Amino acid sequence: MNWLTNFVRPKIQRLVRPREVPDNLWDKCPQCGHMIFHRDLAKTQAVCPHCDFHMRLDVKARLASLFDGGQYQRIELPKGVADPLKFRDSKRYVDRLKDSQAKTSEQDAIVVAHGKIGGVNAVIAAFNFAFMGGSMGVAVGDGIVAAAELAILQDAALIVIPSSGGARMQEGILSLMQMARTTVAVEKVKEKGLPYIVLLADPTTGGVSASFAMLGDIHIAEPGAVIGFAGVRVIETTIREKLPDGFQRAEYLLEHGMVDMVVHRSQLPETLGRILGLLRHRGPSGQLLSLPVDTPDSYETETGD
Repeated sequence: MNWLTNFVRPKIQRLVRPREVPDNLWDKCPQCGHMIFHRDLAKTQAVCPHCDFHMRLDVKARLASLFDGGQYQRIELPKGVADPLKFRDSKRYVDRLKDSQAKTSEQDAIVVAHGKIGGVNAVIAAFNFAFMGGSMGVAVGDGIVAAAELAILQDAALIVIPSSGGARMQEGILSLMQMARTTVAVEKVKEKGLPYIVLLADPTTGGVSASFAMLGDIHIAEPGAVIGFAGVRVIETTIREKLPDGFQRAEYLLEHGMVDMVVHRSQLPETLGRILGLLRHRGPSGQLLSLPVDTPDSYETETGD
C-alpha cells in the first residue's frame, strides 16, 4: 500500500495534472484582436503580422534595433529629488515611482544611449512608456539635457524618441519647466550645426509634443502613432464638433505637413542611417561635416561684372 501511495500515485498525478501555462506567452493585437505568440511578436518588433498594427515597443528592444549591430552604450543619468512636492493623491508619488522602477528596472521614464547608426555617431534619448506613461518630470528633463550635451561633446546627431502622455502631474510646475529646459537643450545642438531628429512613437502628447518633440530638423513618425496636444474627446467637447477620422494619427499629420515622413518600424534603421549620411556628409579629408545652415546667404553666388 505504501508503494502504491508513495510512488505510483504521485507519478500518475504528475501525468494527468494540467500544466501551468505562463500568462505572457500570447499577446492580443489591440486593432485586429488576433492572438500572437510572444516569440513571433519579438521577431516583428511588436508589429502585428496580421494587420501591421504597431504596438508599443520596449525601450531596450528599440535601441537594439536602431543602433548598428545592436551595439550601444547607455549613460548614467543624474539623480534628482524623488518627490520634490511631497505629492499624494490616491497613492503617494514615491510609492508610484518605486512601483514603476520595480516593474521596468529603470530609474525613470527615459534612457539615453550612444553608438553608431549607419556608421555615423548618434545619441538617442528614448522614452519608456511603461514607466508612468512616459510622463515628463525633472528626471526626464535631465535626461534630454544630458543627451544634448553628450551629442555636442561627441559631435554626434541627437535623436529623441518620445512616447509620452505629457508632463508629470505629480511634479506640478516643475514638470512644466522641463518644456523650456529641453527646448534650450536642443537649440544648443542646432547651434553647433548637428542634426536633431525626432522619431514620434505612440503616443506623443501634452507638454512633450508642445516642446522638444516638434522642434526637430526632421520629424519621422511610426504608422498609426497618436500625436497631438490635447486628447480628441477634450477637443470635441471644447469646440462642440466632431473631428475627422484619423485625427491626430501619424498619417493625418503627414497629409497636413506636421511630420516629414511615416516609416514602418522595420525600415527605421535604414531610413535613419540614410538621413544621417546625408546630413553628416564627408568632406575631402573624410571628416564628417554638417550641411550648411539654411539661410539666404548660403545660396548666393558670386557674379562677375
